[in-house]
Amino acid sequence: MTALLPVLSGLGTGLALIVAIGVQNTYLLRLAVSARLGVVAVAVGVCALSDAALIVAGVLGVGAVVERVPAALLVIRFVGAAFLITYGVLAARRALRPSGDAIRLDDRAAEDGVPVAAAVDADGSGTTDAVPGHAQEAAPASRGRTAPPGRVDSGLVGAGPVDSRLVDSGPVRSGPGGPTMRAAVLTMLVFTWANPHVYLDTLVFLGSVANQQGPDDRWWWTVGAVAASCLWFGALGFGGRLLRPLFAKPVTWRVFDALVAVVMLAFGLTLLLGA
Repeated sequence: MTALLPVLSGLGTGLALIVAIGVQNTYLLRLAVSARLGVVAVAVGVCALSDAALIVAGVLGVGAVVERVPAALLVIRFVGAAFLITYGVLAARRALRPSGDAIRLDDRAAEDGVPVAAAVDADGSGTTDAVPGHAQEAAPASRGRTAPPGRVDSGLVGAGPVDSRLVDSGPVRSGPGGPTMRAAVLTMLVFTWANPHVYLDTLVFLGSVANQQGPDDRWWWTVGAVAASCLWFGALGFGGRLLRPLFAKPVTWRVFDALVAVVMLAFGLTLLLGA
């Protein structure tokens, strides 16, 4: 019972701090509705493990060191600002000049959790393509030839359905502009570690609050704060996939990208101006 109180206190404080509209949460939601389940799971893991590492480091006193080295936070601030502004501009461009892609779920995609992208016309019709923007390979026209992994033989294009044996089993792009595993992880790492507010919130604030609990309770409090990050990112990443039918409409992507642009540009300008 004595351990339960600091755990619940840490859980509540962590949730109050992390449940907010921010660049990390916004990007994770985009992955939830556009990327494969494996990509979403890894992104959730990156967010939760990053928060856990920063919170524990704050409890161990690293936050005090960060406060004494303002130059490090200054560099992180400008790097993060440049990245956020660039991403915001790209999101605004997607909102103003949409590609016309939307997520369409078929029976096979529903079984394995993989969204299938489809170019939807004005009348709602369209053709499904597991890899947006890539030409389909035709097995009948191959005459026994096979394409090297990751490449499409021009002689195999244009006559029929995809032969899955000829398609590279590497990272697959899913959804409109859905990133590969590598791109998603790298982007999430930048959103997480190139934001000086993350260090102030976790290393400095949560670390100092944890150490105020006393030597016996501070680690129980830390368990609660780390659990808050795991619960929130898990709920946002996996729960956000329930919104995929809504994002089957291209207009939803336009609205979402417009909101993403506002969030990214606002946070980027805030960092740049030092507010």
